[in-house]
Amino acid sequence: MQRAPSLLRTSSAFRAISVHIYSPRLPAVRRAMATRSYKDAIEHLNSVQSNAASIEALRASGGRIAFAISEMVEYLNRIGYSASDLNRLNVIHVTGTKGKGSTCAFTNSILCHSRPDWKIGLYTSPHLVAVRERIRINGMPLSEEDFAKFFFEVWDRLENNTTRADAETSVRPMYFRLMTLVAYHAFLTLKVDATILEVGVGGRHDSTNIVPKPLVTGVSALGIDHVTTLGRTLKEIAWHKGGIYKEGVPALTVNQPDEGAEVLKQLATELKASEFVVVPPTPGLSNIKLGLAGLHQYQNANLAVHLVQTFFREKESVKPQATLPEVFADALKVTKWPGRCHTVQDPDHASITWFLDGAHTHESLDCCIQWFVSPEVALRPTEVVPRNTRVLIFNCTHGRSGGKFLDSVFGNLTMQLELHGQEDNPAAFFDHVIFCTNVTYQDGAYKGDLVAVSTPEAELTHLTTQRELAAAWSSLMPTFPSDRIYVLPTIEHAVNIVRALDSPQVDVLVTGSLLLVGGMIEAAGLSEVAL
Repeated sequence: MQRAPSLLRTSSAFRAISVHIYSPRLPAVRRAMATRSYKDAIEHLNSVQSNAASIEALRASGGRIAFAISEMVEYLNRIGYSASDLNRLNVIHVTGTKGKGSTCAFTNSILCHSRPDWKIGLYTSPHLVAVRERIRINGMPLSEEDFAKFFFEVWDRLENNTTRADAETSVRPMYFRLMTLVAYHAFLTLKVDATILEVGVGGRHDSTNIVPKPLVTGVSALGIDHVTTLGRTLKEIAWHKGGIYKEGVPALTVNQPDEGAEVLKQLATELKASEFVVVPPTPGLSNIKLGLAGLHQYQNANLAVHLVQTFFREKESVKPQATLPEVFADALKVTKWPGRCHTVQDPDHASITWFLDGAHTHESLDCCIQWFVSPEVALRPTEVVPRNTRVLIFNCTHGRSGGKFLDSVFGNLTMQLELHGQEDNPAAFFDHVIFCTNVTYQDGAYKGDLVAVSTPEAELTHLTTQRELAAAWSSLMPTFPSDRIYVLPTIEHAVNIVRALDSPQVDVLVTGSLLLVGGMIEAAGLSEVAL
């Protein structure tokens, strides 16, 4: 392998970059501006991010979670709306641990194909490359001009009306709350015909959970994530997720582990949902090739089909069909959701194929490895003898257990190789492993849309997480060559390592964090082909 000029061997366990490691500092928000551009909007938005210290203090104190909904309603009132105004959006509300974003993407595609004359709003999080991806109309992100317009209208209304019932409520909402307010304002201003709202975290106390009467609610697959906020058991997590169920509103979910299913069913009763449905298989669905890769996507597509069928029943009194409608099938076939089990050919380097998946829970990483280690992807026939070079680029965000994630990756890798009759040594499946931060560029800068201050500066400076991941990998696979394990300070450094490999064909799996995947799309120049 050709060495990058700035690489130095620092130990037998990993390689590191001998440069000053950038610690991200938030630019000060300008008080007076000649213009109010998209860049200005992002700068303002980044100014209300929670830094690592604030997040830890909030977790330790329990925060103001009991006031989350009342505070969000008050913010909504301050920008000129009442909660009942949100009923005009005709909301499909979706939560879950795994698959909620994909379910929303399938739902959006079905609605857009079924009602081409409608205006469909879609609000999701996080974004991959641009913040405006979070707010879409008929599948297309708001333009930079429209995003800036709606953002500053909300910002100004909040600045001009600081009246609060409780002095402890922040004058300005934090990042996700502010984004949700912008979405509400945009959708109400544009008079959308239907809205798909994806929960940010949990559900019960989430900023999206202030719509008094959505038309239908759905919970995708449950799993363990955000344990400091939602709890460490499936029962606790299900309690938060099922909090989006509403009186008189259909409550849907997929097949869940018993402990989670029991809680959801109980909550549907307590909250007086009009019905509780564990969605049955849709005849004909398994026969089509979905636009999103991975066997797990059929469960998400099935939930989306039932959400839309129920939505049409509630809104238009249209009786659900027993089999998959043709227009639904067409929509599912062309659904796109970048960064999830996503194959991208490098436009400037024909020898490199990027396999992008923002999996960041144990369950989603299982699905990622099942997709990647399959005859259609990494095990596909190639002209290269003995096979393509394989690279893993991995990171996980602060607060998640990277070592346990890698243990899960290794276990699933072993099972998939056995399943497909491969005699490969699991420890030799990848030829190179790279652990890097989510910082975008080699000079230590982020793209503005990708600034994240939730990771402690010291952790970035010392590459704490990346060093721990490298040590965990070496422990799991002691025969893996130490000179092929890299600890890098930025995503661009990782891209340079991949592009310097002397190999006719390179398959690169990028996973562990949606922030990492989004930064990779930016740093590797994949936006035109990936988004």
